[in-house]
Amino acid sequence: MHNKDKLMRCMYSMQTRLGEKDINLPQYYNNRELSWLDFNYRVLQESYDKNNPLLEKLNFISIFSSNLDEFFMVRVAGLKDQVKMGYDKTENKAQMTPQEQLDAIKIKNTDYVNTQYQRYNELIKELANYDIEMVKPEDLSDALIEKLEKEFKLSVLPTLTPLGIDAYHPFPKLNNKSLNIFVDIDTEDAINSAIVQIPSLIPRFLTLNEGTKQYVVMVEDVITYFINYLFTGYEVLNTFTFRITRNADLTIHEDGAEDLLIEIERFLKERKSGSAVRLELDCRTSEKENVEWLIDQLEIEDNDIYYLDGPLDLTFLFGLVDHLSHKLKYLTYEKYTPQPPRSLGNKNIYQLSLERDIFFHHPYESFEPIVDFIRQAADDPNTIAIKQTLYRVSKDSPIINSLKEAAENGKQVTVLVELKARFDEENNVHWARMLEDAGCHVIYGMTHLKTHSKIALVVKRINNELTSFVHLGTGNYNDKTAKLYTDMGIITTNKDIAEDAINFFNYLSGYSTKPEYNKLIVAPYDIRDVFIDRIDKEIRSHLQHGNGKIMMKMNSLTDKTIIEKLFEASQAGVKIQLIIRGICCLKPGIPGISENIEVVSIVGRLLEHSRIYYFHNNGEAHIYLSSADVMTRNMIKRVEILFPVEDKSIGQRLVNYMNLQLSDNQKGRYQDAQGVYHYVENNSSPLNSQSYLMQEAIKYGEELKKQSVQPSGQPVHSRRGGSWMRKLKNTFKR
Repeated sequence: MHNKDKLMRCMYSMQTRLGEKDINLPQYYNNRELSWLDFNYRVLQESYDKNNPLLEKLNFISIFSSNLDEFFMVRVAGLKDQVKMGYDKTENKAQMTPQEQLDAIKIKNTDYVNTQYQRYNELIKELANYDIEMVKPEDLSDALIEKLEKEFKLSVLPTLTPLGIDAYHPFPKLNNKSLNIFVDIDTEDAINSAIVQIPSLIPRFLTLNEGTKQYVVMVEDVITYFINYLFTGYEVLNTFTFRITRNADLTIHEDGAEDLLIEIERFLKERKSGSAVRLELDCRTSEKENVEWLIDQLEIEDNDIYYLDGPLDLTFLFGLVDHLSHKLKYLTYEKYTPQPPRSLGNKNIYQLSLERDIFFHHPYESFEPIVDFIRQAADDPNTIAIKQTLYRVSKDSPIINSLKEAAENGKQVTVLVELKARFDEENNVHWARMLEDAGCHVIYGMTHLKTHSKIALVVKRINNELTSFVHLGTGNYNDKTAKLYTDMGIITTNKDIAEDAINFFNYLSGYSTKPEYNKLIVAPYDIRDVFIDRIDKEIRSHLQHGNGKIMMKMNSLTDKTIIEKLFEASQAGVKIQLIIRGICCLKPGIPGISENIEVVSIVGRLLEHSRIYYFHNNGEAHIYLSSADVMTRNMIKRVEILFPVEDKSIGQRLVNYMNLQLSDNQKGRYQDAQGVYHYVENNSSPLNSQSYLMQEAIKYGEELKKQSVQPSGQPVHSRRGGSWMRKLKNTFKR
């Protein structure tokens, strides 16, 4: 009774405090778009990290550019559409109008892009120390210029089409992200203009060797140098390179689309020619008069223009690094081979999952067992059915091949291919048609909702009984990205989860009302409600026991309802630790609002992608893994799964993992009360959480190798060359 009274008094006191502090004030929030730009800057910071090899630094500059392209094509494009439509309402957190956001993006991003080019030029100079020089054609010897001219005439010139612009030739429709050269020509009668579009399928750079040196020449510089081949008989007065980014957001009117595949295919053709949202100019050669004319033609504003001190589209560095890494391997990361999963060892995945849940942590641990999970199911005559969601898969996906084979073997195969997976639509349309042709039942997600869930269900007949094996994960079924993204998954035969999985797929593929799930929590209906309920319970538990604690790891935090609830929990005294890689709209450490909240971002060699949610609950912890971030779109516009981790040993691994990341003083950045990120600096020994986990996985792989050569449990052999364990045997680090 005494405790109850105490609890009531504390709750009344807390409500009073909440009344005094308005948690809606805009200064307590970061704007979503500006927070994303800050994340991208943290990516750029990796190009300054002295512990990163030179070629990897260049890769991070490339990633920065690639990220920015998508940001403009989708986020900036959306804001510009709002302005065009006269929409001037503020967003619900930092309370900025669309135009205010565009203005702020321009200021912040200009600074970041200038820093990017400054760093690019520094690193290119560093490359010269290794006999790799980035040069213009005019810097080459006569012999090399002659060689370059032959290469130009043979491989480049035939692909080019100069587009004259005059009364008879209107300004051409230029493709999204294409590189173009603007040309001013003296035609005696007048100064005329033309545009030379550089085909995307020709190499972006050419290389020439002389002695120990290798020269790298950008293709736009080569075309410019030999531009007279395109305009014979006339004098070329001036040239400069420019690039347009267009609106490429996916807006599909599903109600009017009889066939979603056809609708998506139509849209993909249109995407190439959306309205311009950014103009990038090589400021080293561009002239004001010509630029003004170009701006007028493209109907863009000053906010949309970026003057760059170097080659446009630095994503070409991906290709350059790939080219140089053969010669300069010592300037890249030491190769890492994903190791056997600790939770599986060398046991058979199907046999072991009948006994207990199996945990996977990629890419520290190999993704091959997951590939094998589907492959073995396809091969096994006892398999009755396979059901799986696919959001993003690799271009030559072994999982796709196994699903096709399973269908051809007469098994019931149901695949949900999400056609609305942004920038993977074309790939997924291709897979959908291929799977249908093989006899799979293909479904395309739900109307107006993206299916982002990562779930696979295998039904087998064992001892005349049907047994369901369920894989649930935080990441895509993509064998390529599984080597770069940190993700987690569990395989279980838990009967409640198996029943939930069956109901989940039936709900997606048929006409059934929303199922009552036993253990799975599914958006768009329930995830937000469960989070709110769990935070409320943590507040009550803390007021009673004084040990409230919440830990969350995710990619982004934008949902205001949840942020407000976290503010409430902080005001009640609950300790909250957030590990958020990207966007974070919550400002931590504000007295009276969020002083009990800590925000850390880990940006490093691997892309942090797993989502973990931990609620202490007075020692009876509730821990979940999920495909969902705490973003409004994940809560209400997507089909997502949040699943409980009930195995105590797996739960402890997750807690240890989050504590490890919170202790990272090499790749960790913390956010201050003003929303600014700083590297974690302390007197502790240097700790890079990603490197630490790689080393731990290697140690386990070596221990496993030393143990009995004979695996416990009889492996299931595949027609394609045996179990995943045997494939790995020769790849363990020595």
